[in-house]
Amino acid sequence: MEIEFDKEYLAALYFSGKTPDKKHRYQPSIIKRYIRVIDLMRAVESTEDLYKFNSLNYEMLTGDKRGIESVRVNDQYRIEFKSTQVKSDIIVTVCNIIDLTNHYK
Repeated sequence: MEIEFDKEYLAALYFSGKTPDKKHRYQPSIIKRYIRVIDLMRAVESTEDLYKFNSLNYEMLTGDKRGIESVRVNDQYRIEFKSTQVKSDIIVTVCNIIDLTNHYK
């Protein structure tokens, strides 16, 4: 799969391990796991292959987030993304990294 980033801070987290702004700062362990999950997404052929990895907890979101898919970074964070098929390639656009402790309050 080909990975694109919807927001600049998501690309900065992946490529340099930190963000230029103070709003999107994460613990080093979260950043390492985020990079590992993105690398894993790059390595698989399709999003359905993500089901094989139980720790990712891959799911299609519903409700107001219909059309968005997600995988877990850990118990506290998840990566939200959209996937589109272009010819024989799948392009994944990473949209967000969400803190679930604040999300469900």
